Amino acid sequence: QLQLAESGGGLVQAGGSLRLSCVVSGPAFSTSSMGWYRQAPGKEREPVARISWNGITTYLAESVEGRFTISRDNTKNMVYLQMISLKPEDTAIYYCNAPGLVTRGGSWGRGTQVTVSS
Repeated sequence: QLQLAESGGGLVQAGGSLRLSCVVSGPAFSTSSMGWYRQAPGKEREPVARISWNGITTYLAESVEGRFTISRDNTKNMVYLQMISLKPEDTAIYYCNAPGLVTRGGSWGRGTQVTVSS
């Protein structure tokens, strides 16, 4: 299991930027793919970005491609999501987690709220 703590959210105008951080505790972090997910009001949680254990391979959802960048620092047990050109539809609670644990019903952190005003 991993313990996850997200931070860096806030209120920003459309077109603005935010950088989300996630500190991860647990021995499996450095060998696990990690991802960012988001849940907008009234909607199901959806994957946004994913990064391989070594940071070499990344995946971005089509809705955020070209605007979001996922990265990680295994020496600091951190995962990041750099977001630029934010849109009102990016408003959601953002969570990080390991995709492998998500499919097995793993627990989630509290997330961090991102609100983009038009």
